[in-house]
Amino acid sequence: MSGRIHFSSLRLLVVGAALWAPTMCMAGKHFTMPAPKPAKTYPAHDDHVDEAVALALDPYDTADKAAIFSVRYSDLGFMPVFVIITNDGGQPVSLAGTRVQLITADRTKIPPATEDDIYRRLARPTGAGPSPNPLPWPKKVKTSVSKEEQEEIQNSMFAARAVEPHSTQAGFMFFDVAGISAPLAGANLYLTGATDAKGHELMYFEVPLEKYLNASQTPK
Repeated sequence: MSGRIHFSSLRLLVVGAALWAPTMCMAGKHFTMPAPKPAKTYPAHDDHVDEAVALALDPYDTADKAAIFSVRYSDLGFMPVFVIITNDGGQPVSLAGTRVQLITADRTKIPPATEDDIYRRLARPTGAGPSPNPLPWPKKVKTSVSKEEQEEIQNSMFAARAVEPHSTQAGFMFFDVAGISAPLAGANLYLTGATDAKGHELMYFEVPLEKYLNASQTPK
C-alpha cells in the first residue's frame, strides 16, 4: 500500500514538473540581441558607396525568428524589424536627427513605435489598434507591464545615436501593422537625417522590403 502511494506521489511530481517547466523557462528567458553582420550582406539593404554607409533591414516576421522574444509582438499588431547600419568610412556618422518611416504599398506611413506605444498595447492586448480615447493614457499603464517585458522592450529597441568609423550599430524597430494583411509586400523603409562628422546630411536611405521577401522565397 505504501509503495502504491509512493508511486502515485512520484507520478504527480513528474506531471507537475512537466507542467511548470515551460512557465519556468519563459520566466527565466532573457532577450539577447542578435549579432549583426555588415549591413550590405543582408538582402534588403541600401548601400551608399560614396558615403561608405549602408542600411539594412531584417524583418522578424516568422515564428522561428520571433522566438528570440518573450513578448509575442505579432499578437499585439507589431512587426519587429532588425535595423542594421554599417559605417565603413573614417569619420563617425550621427543618427541623432534621423527620421524613419515604413511606407506600405497603399502609401500608409508608419513610424517606429515608441516604448509607450508598446506598453499601451501590452496593457490592452484584446484591442490591438489605436485607442479610441484621445486622452493621454495614465502613467500606471507602464506599471501593468512586467519588469521582464519592460527590460526586453528597452534592450531590444534601436538606440544608437551614432555609428563610429568601421563599425556597425543595430537594434529593433517595431512597426504597428495591425489590420494590414501583407505589410511587407510593396513596402519601403526610408531613413533621413543622418549626418557626417561635419554636420552635412547624408543622402536619404530607401530599402524596398520586396528584396527581403524575394530572398526568403528563394530555395537555399
